[in-house]
Formats: sequence, C-alpha cells, structure tokens
Amino acid sequence: MVNHGPRRGKRVALTFDADMTDAMIVRLRRGEVSSYANLSMLDLLEKRKIPATFFVTGQWAEQYPQVTRRLAANPRFELANHSYEHAAFTADCYGLPRLPAGRMTGDVARTFRVLEPFGGRQTRYFRFPGLCHDKAALRALAPLGVTVVDGDVVSGDPFARSAAPVVQAVLSTVRPGSIVIMHVTEANAQYTDEALPLILAGLQRRGLEPVTLSELLGEQPG
Repeated sequence: MVNHGPRRGKRVALTFDADMTDAMIVRLRRGEVSSYANLSMLDLLEKRKIPATFFVTGQWAEQYPQVTRRLAANPRFELANHSYEHAAFTADCYGLPRLPAGRMTGDVARTFRVLEPFGGRQTRYFRFPGLCHDKAALRALAPLGVTVVDGDVVSGDPFARSAAPVVQAVLSTVRPGSIVIMHVTEANAQYTDEALPLILAGLQRRGLEPVTLSELLGEQPG
C-alpha cells in the first residue's frame, strides 16, 4: 500500500477521484444535479500542461465516455481504478452502501475491463472508495495484482463550502513525495476548479513539481 512517494527531490502527484454511485446516477437522471464531470478543471490542467492521475470508477467512465476518452488521449494523464460502483469495502465508510466480500474482486476487475478499451496510459493502481479498507479487502484484491494507493494530502474538496479550505488543506500538508487527493466530480466537489489555480501557484512557490503517480513512484504505466 502506498501513501506517498520518495521524499527526496521536489515531485508531488496530483490525483483526482471520479466517483459514481447508483444514487448519483439517480440524481443525474432526475435532473437534481447537472454534472459529475468538472470540465473547467480539466480545461485548466490541459491549458497549463499539468500531469495528473485519475482514479476512475467504472460507472463514471460509462456515464462520461467522452470525458474518459479525453483523459485517456492526454499523454500527461494516466488512468487508475477506483472500483466500479464506489461502494464501501468496509463497514462505516461515509455512509456508502457496503459491497459484499464475495463481490470485491469482481467489482475491481470489472472496472479494469471498462477502462481497457479507452487506451491511454493505464495503470494497476487502485484506490478504495473513501480510503476505507481492511485486511479482508486487501486479501480480496491480491489476485488482481493491484497497488493500493491512498495519499498523504487529503484536500477535503467533497465537503468544502468554498475554495479556501481546500487550498489550505493541500498547501498546509503537502511536501516532496506527497500524493494529493482531489475530485473531478463537479457537483460533489464544486470548488475544486476554483481551488486548483491557487494550489498550483502554491506548489510553484515551493518549487514542487506535479507529476503522474507513475512518475512519482518511478514506474511505467501499462
């Protein structure tokens, strides 16, 4: 399990989770929310040529195939696995419905199958929904040969009511080798695009360089 990269040097990894639950799909279909894909944030990353790693749920990729193709087509981006339906792999995980133990392996394998046709820089990195996992969940994923990635800088962007606490959460804890966790799910993390330019400016002031997770860890995506 990986929480951060090498502390030597000046590299950090910006990672963005693309959550999608059954309940989120229902809200989309009812018109209660407009989008769970923050295109303004993607525009900024592309314009500034910032590398990033996206932990994508299978259901998000199916809901937003054009955006997923856009991520896969960018050589500065890489794709990772965030489960299929963003269910909890343990009890008491932010109110998420719990995934039965017998379905854990299949859920993650299904997401790899969903992502494979999109091509691009794909990895065997996996992040548990809500970062919730235990020994049983880790054992269930062992046959898939994944590297479980948490992170040492949690932005808190899904719970923020303005950009300021997101910027503060990142810049107050980031250091060389950090893995920063943010979200691309616009309606559930509506200030990430506003916070991101300030975060990038803060990293630049400290001489910290954003890279993909693979680059931070010295590995090559598949």
